[in-house]
Amino acid sequence: MRTEGGQKSARVRPKRLNNDGQWGLLMVTPYLVHFIVFVLGSLLASLYFSFSKYDILNPPQWTGLDNYRKLLSEPVFWKALGNTVYFTVLFVPLQTVLALILAVALNQKLKGLKFFRLAHFLPVISSWTVIMYVSDAVFNPRFGFANALLQTIGLTPQKWLQDEHLVIPLLVLIAVWKGIGYIMVIYLAGLQNVPSDVYEAAEIDGAGTLQKFRRITVPLISGTTFLVLIMSTISTFQAFEQIYVMTGGALDASSAGGPNKASLVLMIYLYQEGFSFLRMGYASAIAWVLFVILFLLTVVQMSLQKKWVHYE
Repeated sequence: MRTEGGQKSARVRPKRLNNDGQWGLLMVTPYLVHFIVFVLGSLLASLYFSFSKYDILNPPQWTGLDNYRKLLSEPVFWKALGNTVYFTVLFVPLQTVLALILAVALNQKLKGLKFFRLAHFLPVISSWTVIMYVSDAVFNPRFGFANALLQTIGLTPQKWLQDEHLVIPLLVLIAVWKGIGYIMVIYLAGLQNVPSDVYEAAEIDGAGTLQKFRRITVPLISGTTFLVLIMSTISTFQAFEQIYVMTGGALDASSAGGPNKASLVLMIYLYQEGFSFLRMGYASAIAWVLFVILFLLTVVQMSLQKKWVHYE
C-alpha cells in the first residue's frame, strides 16, 4: 500500500498475543476458570446453604440465621470445639518443639545422616490406613505391644483408643510421630540460612551448646517457627483423616469421634452432619464458623509476629 507521495505505509495488522502479559493471561486462564467455578463458586454456594435448610435431595429453603442459632445452642458443637482446641493445644507445641530439636540434631555432621533424615520422613509419606495398622499392633487392648509391656512391669493394661480420657493424647502422639518429619524438613531449611560465623563468634566468646541454641538458633529461625505455628494450627483445626480412620470411621461413619464423643472434632462433626445425616445447610454453617475461628486465630498470630519474630 502506497501513500500519495509514493512512500510505503506500514501495514495494519490485527493485534495478537505478542507480549508476556497476554501470554501469561492465556496460560492462567484454565486455573482462573477452575478457581471461579470450583473454589469461589463453592464458597458462595456454601455461604448460601448455611442460611438454608438443604438436604441435597431437595432444593434449599431459606431459613435465615436458624442454622447458626441451632449451632450455638447445640452441646455437641461445643463438645467438638472443645475437643478441637484440646487437640490443638497438645499437638502444636509438642510437634514444634520436638521437630526443632530433631532438626538441630540432624543438622550436624553425623555419619549416616541421610538415613536418619529419611527414617524420620517415612511416616509423612505413609497413608493413615498404614498408620492405623501400625498403631493397632501397638495399642490394641487385647494383643497390643503396649499392654504386653505394661503387664510385664506389673501395671494395669489400658483400653487406649477406647478410653475417653486417653484417646486425644494418644491421637496427638500418633499424629506427631507421623508429621514431625515434615516440620523437621522446614526447620532444616531454616537452619541452613543461619550464618556459621555467628556460631564461631559465640564459641570464641565461650558460649556453650545450650547458650548457642537459646540465643542464636531460636531467635534466627523465629520466622520459620512463626510459619510452622500458623501451618500447624490451621491443619490441626482441620484435622479429619487421622481421627476418622483411627476411631473407626472407616467402618462406620457414625462411630468416628468416639468413645462417647471424646475425640469428636469439628471436621468430624461437619462430615457427619453433612454426609451421614444430609443436613448440608447445618454442615455449611459449621464450616463457616470454623473459617471465622481460623481467620481470627491467624489475625492474632499475625499481630503478635512483630513482638517475637527476629528480623535480620
